[in-house]
Amino acid sequence: MKFEPRQMREDTSTDFEAAWLAGTKYAGNRGRNEDYPRSLMRLRLGKPHPVFETIQKLREAYLRLGFEEVMNPVIIDEAEVKKQFGKEALAVLDRCYYLAGLPRPDIGISEERVKQMNACFDNDLSKEQVEALQDTLHRYKKGEVEGDDLVYELASSMGVADMELTKVLDSVLPEFKNLAPVPSKSTLRSHMTSGWFLTLAEIWDKKPFPTKLFSVDKCFRREQREGEIRLRNYHSASCILCDEEVSIDDGKDIATGLLLQFGFENTRFREDEKRSKYYMPDTQIEVFSYHPQIGWVEVATFGIYSPTALAQYDIPYPVMNIGLGVERLAMILHDSKDVRELAFPQFYAPWALSDTEIASMVSMEKMPSTVEGAELANELVRVSEEHAKAESPCEFLAYRGPLYGSEIEVWVIEQEENTLLCGPAYQNEIVVHEGSILGIPRTKKWAKVFDFGVPANIRFLDAFAALSAHELELWAKKEQPAAEKSIRVKIVRSGADINIKIDELAMRYITSRKNKIDVRGPVFMTVVAKTS
Repeated sequence: MKFEPRQMREDTSTDFEAAWLAGTKYAGNRGRNEDYPRSLMRLRLGKPHPVFETIQKLREAYLRLGFEEVMNPVIIDEAEVKKQFGKEALAVLDRCYYLAGLPRPDIGISEERVKQMNACFDNDLSKEQVEALQDTLHRYKKGEVEGDDLVYELASSMGVADMELTKVLDSVLPEFKNLAPVPSKSTLRSHMTSGWFLTLAEIWDKKPFPTKLFSVDKCFRREQREGEIRLRNYHSASCILCDEEVSIDDGKDIATGLLLQFGFENTRFREDEKRSKYYMPDTQIEVFSYHPQIGWVEVATFGIYSPTALAQYDIPYPVMNIGLGVERLAMILHDSKDVRELAFPQFYAPWALSDTEIASMVSMEKMPSTVEGAELANELVRVSEEHAKAESPCEFLAYRGPLYGSEIEVWVIEQEENTLLCGPAYQNEIVVHEGSILGIPRTKKWAKVFDFGVPANIRFLDAFAALSAHELELWAKKEQPAAEKSIRVKIVRSGADINIKIDELAMRYITSRKNKIDVRGPVFMTVVAKTS
């Protein structure tokens, strides 16, 4: 490999990184490790979540079909659900989450409580402080003081620190500790239709026909349990088409147009047996796409809203609605068997690092930081490669020139007789194969590993040359360096012996999988530097 000084490598950045740095205090300090954050030294492209990646693609797909994006209400009063579902409303509400809130208690400040507070704070509250405290509690009850500000306001009225008040709040004002949520009539949206009726009621006579709207957002459903294809909160990519005339064919065309943009040519339509009351009879249709592992998967449902339901909101025109499950579509796109692993990999998916990811976590710990040091490392590699098989004792000049103001000579030597300049493992390479890190030579024995593994692009020779250049920079940087400096490596038993660093994350992963880290071998190389 060809070495560059560390500061030059850090200056080799993407346009994005350079633009970002231009607006920070680190601009102009590239290469100075004390001024340059480690997070930026390892800047790399991020990785999107598969569900949100699918959401973005769906948004773009809807826009290409001429739909306008809107936000529908998330909090729906149960009365709206009853208007939409009629006699089936109770069954629907059974799967809705009801919202609850903590009541605001009416708290009086008795003489006994004043005594308790005086004892807690080792200070007698004045009449004015007690009145201010009582006033704050009344304002909280009336909603003039928010819960987030209550502790601060109470402490201010009493003239004590926030932390002091927090310590005694439960004992002096137990009403706060004993509060229990009180349910309301508001629910979290269980399906996008609940919000569409409210939106349509406001805009049907304010937009030209055909009115084409879409929304991609969360829905919440009180499932008994989550499973491989079902979550308690999911994303719905829903749209409506409002026009003087709409038909089932409109739904098929839009569903097909959406799925074709994702490469799905195999789409099937089937009449839905569930027959929701807010759809006209015989217009509720299920949309299926093919999953290579689990077969045909329902990804969407569409139908034409019932005139009876629309009449509840004074909407006089027919409306076609499509609801598409984002997570189910993402499962197909990402070849996933379990929606829980797809949506929440941190909780459900097994920890996995690819060989490529592991290889990116292998590096040389010490590197030259100057142009001269990089040239020195490159010359050490060149000379060692050219004379590796030279019989010892032998020595070869690798570098003569300046280093931190000193004129030096650097030699690759082997003083022991009847051997070679470099040991047998000097050209071993770091390769990641099936989750293991190996330091191996390019021989027929290891051909399969090199064919299917991921190289870290580091040889033992490269790592030793980098280490030598780094150490010689430190030596030459001293005001009065010693006349001679030698660096030697013998038998390598671990990466640390040859200047190879493996990230802790990779170490933990490999250990947890009982895979191997096998970086060893006889290198037997010596570098000697002398001042001229």
